[in-house]
Amino acid sequence: MSSPFAFDPPLTPPVLPESDVSYAVHPTSVGRLLLASAGGRLVLCAYAVDAVAEDALLRRVARAVSPRVLRHERPLDSARRQVDEYLHGRRRGFDLPVELTLASPFQREVLTGLGRTAYGERTTYGALARAIDHAGAARAVGTALGANPLCLVLPCHRVLPSSGGIGGYAGGPAAKEALLALEAAGRSCLAR
Repeated sequence: MSSPFAFDPPLTPPVLPESDVSYAVHPTSVGRLLLASAGGRLVLCAYAVDAVAEDALLRRVARAVSPRVLRHERPLDSARRQVDEYLHGRRRGFDLPVELTLASPFQREVLTGLGRTAYGERTTYGALARAIDHAGAARAVGTALGANPLCLVLPCHRVLPSSGGIGGYAGGPAAKEALLALEAAGRSCLAR
């Protein structure tokens, strides 16, 4: 019997060339993450709880970086591996080239200042504001962290309100508590 196709379909799916922006959706123990890279640099590691959130994130990347966005996981293998290692307690930080294309100038200041808070440590929005020479801008720091385009990689979960409690987090309070517990356990293992 002859095939209805004018050609024989390949037995394996084709490998597509990288686009301007490659992305992957990565399920983790703290939620579904959308990872995106451009030019070999990670530009996005954000929670995408469903298809609507995923679409909104991809539109944001398309507007800010390039409209050529393809689901292509291979360029994100290292990022996905490092996320998994971190969440399994085998990694304390990330060794990934990042680009803050999706961050405003103020967010860049905040996210750069965030690097002073080590694995397992915690700080407050007010303390972070003072550390980046914006005393009194605790709310603005919180807002900037709420739109962190590189969650986990730039660990905004380490920042808490000075009044107590867990504060906000893009992945939700359960994810933030899980990340803080993971780092506390890892830090106590280092102290022994």
